[in-house]
Amino acid sequence: MSPTTETLTAERILEATEEVLRRHGPAKATVVDVARALGVSHGSVYRHFRTKAALREAVTKRWLDRTSQALAGIAADEGRDPEARLRDWLRALFEAKRRKAGHDPELFATYSVLVDESGTVVEEHLAELTAQLTGIVEAGVAAGSLASADPAATAGALFHATGRFHDPCYAGEWKRPEIEGELEAVLDLMLRGLRAPVR
Repeated sequence: MSPTTETLTAERILEATEEVLRRHGPAKATVVDVARALGVSHGSVYRHFRTKAALREAVTKRWLDRTSQALAGIAADEGRDPEARLRDWLRALFEAKRRKAGHDPELFATYSVLVDESGTVVEEHLAELTAQLTGIVEAGVAAGSLASADPAATAGALFHATGRFHDPCYAGEWKRPEIEGELEAVLDLMLRGLRAPVR
């Protein structure tokens, strides 16, 4: 066994896969290309990922997890006011998606294709994001600052209402200079509607 093969990890394979996808795109990228980039046989890659589909799904999950992990800290920050957390979480979601689209457009376009192939991975990602939002809404209800009879349904509604600011199909709009003001207007409207009435 060569030293290269001994140190081969799933993480190294996923990093190489991202580079291959960036260079060749999802239609032309192959497991052989990934193996070549790593200096190993394609059989070595298959020992970690049994199929090309499994590799593509894993690299998509890794990409989506970066966003949910970045937002988890905001969602879990119980020392902050839930309304401020909610606003910051939705802003951070927008910024994370916009950064991905703007800083690496080739890979963003590639992932937009892969996301369509990875239904379960995408569903899990969306469930994780809405669970984070649900936790923030629940904290607001418990603190008496937000009103919601069903925090999970409210979180789902908030997520869908802000889709224009995080759904990749709207990425073309995110470069517009007025987009941040539009997001703030939507957040103001939603948060006014969620505030618990003052007694």
